[in-house]
Amino acid sequence: MIVLTGPTAVGKTKLSVALAKAVDGEIVSADSMQVYRHMDIGSAKITPEEMQGIPHHMIDILDPREPFNVVIFKQRCEECLREIYRRGRIPIVTGGTGFYIQALLRNIDFAADREDPEYRACLERLAEEKGPEYLHRLLAETDPASAQAIHANNKKRVIRALEFYHLTGMPISGHNEEQRQKSSAYRSCYFVLNDTRDRLYQRIEQRVDEMLETGLADEVRRLREMGCTRDMVSMQGLGYKEMLAWLDGETTYEEAVALIKQNTRRFAKRQLTWFRRERDVIWVNKYDFAYDEDRILAYMLARLEETGISPGSRDENIGRGRDGFRSF
Repeated sequence: MIVLTGPTAVGKTKLSVALAKAVDGEIVSADSMQVYRHMDIGSAKITPEEMQGIPHHMIDILDPREPFNVVIFKQRCEECLREIYRRGRIPIVTGGTGFYIQALLRNIDFAADREDPEYRACLERLAEEKGPEYLHRLLAETDPASAQAIHANNKKRVIRALEFYHLTGMPISGHNEEQRQKSSAYRSCYFVLNDTRDRLYQRIEQRVDEMLETGLADEVRRLREMGCTRDMVSMQGLGYKEMLAWLDGETTYEEAVALIKQNTRRFAKRQLTWFRRERDVIWVNKYDFAYDEDRILAYMLARLEETGISPGSRDENIGRGRDGFRSF
């Protein structure tokens, strides 16, 4: 398995297609928003033209009113992987959702995960009555590391962290660190594409402006007319929640746009923090290659050759079974 990830707007899409062409691969999206139909502009979804004939999976598989989480992601991904391996091709997992990538790469078992719907409903009510900041302060008291990593407005993750502590007595940050130490279940290369902060933030500003010019507001308006509301998982995505607040008259258009850009910059920063904690990562800093995409691709192919993941070596099945899992 090849993993190509990095912060939002860094340029993963174009590079992933070039890589897939070079290694006879198929792309598996690890993006929590591109799974949804009708959500093209705000999720920066790859277009059929940009795919250049490369098969892409985990895109447009759900209705925006359906739930999506890491468990569903892993189940659906593994179905895709079986077919990719059956065709004798290499999966390239591409996207910026680090937790999803970790769950797949390290084959994390979620079967034993427990839930307490009553406790969760209680937390939901507290959030409504006292605001998300109140729940975030509760989390800071029980799990400071998670409180630092999770933004107060990410109500879903804050509630999950509090619920986990309630059920296990263990901070979810400690649990996640244990999972991070697990060995990869695949013979893999884990690339993180990166750039300087200034250039990354400039690309984020440009991307948001392009989204607005190509009709992000109209896309969100149509979703709203379909019955999509802010409590749905799909509508928690960057760009969507801010536009909904504007459509509901809670902010001005200018405030919504500024908030999209600010929240996207913060998201990119959190993504990089996550990737820095991961083991066995190969950082690909674009400035080290003078932004020459051919040089970047050549470097990645050389690293794949060293690992035994390349068109010339993959048929030997060195170190992996027919399903792609490590056999040693």
